[in-house]
Amino acid sequence: MTKFKTTLIALATAVPALAFAGPSQTTLTPYMKTALVDVCKAAMSNKIHRLNSTTKSYHLKDKTIALKVMCNGEDIISFAENHGANKTAAKLQKSIGNVSIIDTAAATKLSVTFAE
Repeated sequence: MTKFKTTLIALATAVPALAFAGPSQTTLTPYMKTALVDVCKAAMSNKIHRLNSTTKSYHLKDKTIALKVMCNGEDIISFAENHGANKTAAKLQKSIGNVSIIDTAAATKLSVTFAE
């Protein structure tokens, strides 16, 4: 019976620790995933009017997108620049303004991966 108690105590302490040790990832609803994919595609298009209409249709702010959205593992500004979309990247960069300190632990980024 002592071995059973020891095993039970070990499991009771290990399970909560493992729950917090796993990767923290937000579960995306289908609507959120569609919105993020559309925003990433609009940023990649290098068309300011397309980015504006997409963000407006989903009621999103440029600053929120610039700081919190990741596309295919990259922040959205780098993603746009890597796809030659300098106009949309500049618009998103301008929305941030002059930022010198970013608390990466507090800023949760939403990431989406899609096929081009």
